[in-house]
Amino acid sequence: MLRVIGLMSGTSLDGVDAALLETDGVAIGAAGPALTLAYDATLRGDLRRLLDRAPALPPDDPALLDAVARLTRRHAEAVAAIGRPADLIGFHGQTILHQPQRRRTWQVGDAALLARLTALPVAHDFRAADVAAGGEGAPLVPVYHAALAAGLAGPLAVLNLGGVGNVTFIGADGGLLAFDTGPGNGPLDDWAAAHTNQDCDRDGRLSAAGLADPIVLARLLAHPYFERPGPKSLDRLDFAAALAASGLDRLGAADGAATLVAFTVEAVARAPLPAPPRRWLVAGGGRRNPSIMAQLRARLAAPVDAVEGVGWDGDALEAQCFAFLAARVLAGLPLSFPGTTGVPHPLAGGRIAPPAAGAEPAQYATT
Repeated sequence: MLRVIGLMSGTSLDGVDAALLETDGVAIGAAGPALTLAYDATLRGDLRRLLDRAPALPPDDPALLDAVARLTRRHAEAVAAIGRPADLIGFHGQTILHQPQRRRTWQVGDAALLARLTALPVAHDFRAADVAAGGEGAPLVPVYHAALAAGLAGPLAVLNLGGVGNVTFIGADGGLLAFDTGPGNGPLDDWAAAHTNQDCDRDGRLSAAGLADPIVLARLLAHPYFERPGPKSLDRLDFAAALAASGLDRLGAADGAATLVAFTVEAVARAPLPAPPRRWLVAGGGRRNPSIMAQLRARLAAPVDAVEGVGWDGDALEAQCFAFLAARVLAGLPLSFPGTTGVPHPLAGGRIAPPAAGAEPAQYATT
């Protein structure tokens, strides 16, 4: 098996997760250290502005190039902070645009620079081949969920609540269906940042103090995305216009947060799954929000647990996934499937950026 460091920076824009995993892209061996390095406030703000500009952003934009270099160096610091030898890196990059209906997906990050800084080969560009073939390009985690869940009884639903929510449905026969459910923590994080001195609804306190507005919630749930069957996927800002037109901005801080929690949960409850799951397992930052978890348990018919309940590391899961996918890229194995992204057939993807000959890893003092 290979020792692979997976790197994931999600749509919440809060930092980079890194995790070491032993894998050949089929079997999962020992999990090594995992960590998160936060983006500094300047980098996070710059990335947020790039996300807003992305549809019309030229690839040689100076602000983009500067942010990409800083982001890549932060990823190199995460590799160094793992502090263990590795054979390969899986580098997702930072998504700033995802429009599969236009055959566009854009994850920024300089894989060649990362390979030079770490003196390791870097698997990257995981989504482009899928989108070019007519797939949604997301989610890519289902094949890793299925490998982890090999000993668990199905049907099983694995829900990831990051900036966007996505679900993997693993049937009793092992069949996979996956799609984005709707907003995850993204709109709630933005709301909390705009109305409090916190960057998220920490410990669910803001939303727990409010009441969801049923009229605003109904307007949000009328979005046509919820009528589409899976597989389907979202950009972090796909609901921006609907949120702006919903009347949410007329609510107080607590009621607005409660409405956004209800929106996330109801989107999950309406997910078009082929059969009722026996259990829901929740990963991502949303599992740490007591308001979200309480409402999921009240709204869903099956038991709802954080993924730690079956021994998975919810903080490391997505980074581990990109370690697993990196090994699959190296082996030429499929990353996506008709039931996970809607691609016409199981499809390999990704590219490998080799390290420079004789390169030595850069040395970092990480924080």
